[in-house]
Amino acid sequence: MRTDSSPGTLPAREHLPAGDAGTPVLDVVIPVYNEEKDLQPCVRRLHEHLTRTFPYAFRITIADNASTDTTPLVAARLEAEIPEVTNFSLEQKGRGRALRTVWSASEAPILAYMDVDLSTDLNALLPLVAPLISGHSDLAIGSRLAPASRVVRGPKRELISRAYNLILRGSLQARFSDAQCGFKAIRRDVAQVLLPLVEDTGWFFDTEMLVLAERAGLRIHEVPVDWVDDPDSTVHIVKTATDDLKGVWRVGKALATGSLPLDRLTRPFGDDPRDRDLTNVPTGLARQLVGFCVVGGLSTLFYLLLYSVFRQFSGSQIANALALLVSAIANTAANRRLTFGVRGRGGAVRHQAQGLVVFGIGLALTSGSLAALNAAGSSPAHSTELAVLIAANLAATVLRFLLFRAWVFPERGESNAGSTVVASHPLSSPTYSTSTPHGTTPPHGTTAPYAPLPQRPVPHPQPYPTATQVRAGEAADGSWRDATMRLQQVRPHDTDPGDPR
Repeated sequence: MRTDSSPGTLPAREHLPAGDAGTPVLDVVIPVYNEEKDLQPCVRRLHEHLTRTFPYAFRITIADNASTDTTPLVAARLEAEIPEVTNFSLEQKGRGRALRTVWSASEAPILAYMDVDLSTDLNALLPLVAPLISGHSDLAIGSRLAPASRVVRGPKRELISRAYNLILRGSLQARFSDAQCGFKAIRRDVAQVLLPLVEDTGWFFDTEMLVLAERAGLRIHEVPVDWVDDPDSTVHIVKTATDDLKGVWRVGKALATGSLPLDRLTRPFGDDPRDRDLTNVPTGLARQLVGFCVVGGLSTLFYLLLYSVFRQFSGSQIANALALLVSAIANTAANRRLTFGVRGRGGAVRHQAQGLVVFGIGLALTSGSLAALNAAGSSPAHSTELAVLIAANLAATVLRFLLFRAWVFPERGESNAGSTVVASHPLSSPTYSTSTPHGTTPPHGTTAPYAPLPQRPVPHPQPYPTATQVRAGEAADGSWRDATMRLQQVRPHDTDPGDPR
């Protein structure tokens, strides 16, 4: 993705190193509002599952959204009884507000959340967070609409869910399959930059976060889940749907106007923490050609329509000039955003001014063609005029692309470009050090070496006496050597015999 400037560009993803430390690797947030009945069995079941199957240190955070029943008392009792459980109370309602608050204050490198009803089978939790720990992905979501998912729910909710995702695909060009499944995770370094851009504090929070992440080019991993609908859900479908549609309109408008600084979320090429020297690699030429051809084809149709309209009340030269001027402004704006990936308003006036110079060249070609046609015949047919203009516009299009690429929207550093493209990025990645104060982040541009990734001691029960060794990757600066972490084999299924689902 091209931008004029990328002051907050994220570093390349790295596999989190293994080791022993006090900071939890995973922080699972459970947002609740008046859930005095379901909270205790949910937390105990989740804690038992993580204790038995998760190979790292973890924490469960209860985010109470201003409950008016005995939910705060239940949460406080769980916090006192279970060391890995913490309680976080908020004075205002809103799932998005709760997630933003807790995630922003957490020091765990992997942040997740799930609904209190535990509709999603917990066997999907480790596959959900594994790509984030390995550095492969930035966000991970559970999907009820993936082909391999198994879902039990009524036709009404099924229809609403699929209709909502079709709306997202049609309006915001979303490519993820399930926006509202209450089963998601995100890397902390991504959350620190992404969450300030998300405005919604309710149910649309998930969708807005995913759309912005996808538009910024971040990698979203989808996990098929087994999911059973909760018949006692307190979600108000009509109000939630109305708020979601308002959110779709707001985000779509912001994306269309380029008012979101998505360049803060860009990743460098490749996931290797070391810089790469890539030889003989074109810098997006093929993609730009495809985008330019699509925009050019639409612009040509728009130009011909305008010319036919203007020709009804003016001469051919005036109609050509007016049609070309209007279509050139639209063409420059479309190529700026779609072909060359320039976001935001910075440099827009300069780009349009340069585009008008390119328009002048195109005007000279097409006007010269019309003049030559009129000189060859006294009154050429309208179809002949259109054929000549199409040929002249094809020649002008090739020249326009070359000028756009080399002059109007040049690649950064292209003036010194040779046959080698260097994908450079900081050698250090965001830190998860236990010495960082709770809820604070290092100053922009400063990093520190990784703290070792906390690993929860795992006993070796008799039925599973062997362990599997997994090699962890080496950091860029060589400050830590390859570590070997021992992962206890676990049972293939997590079935609670006391759970009717």
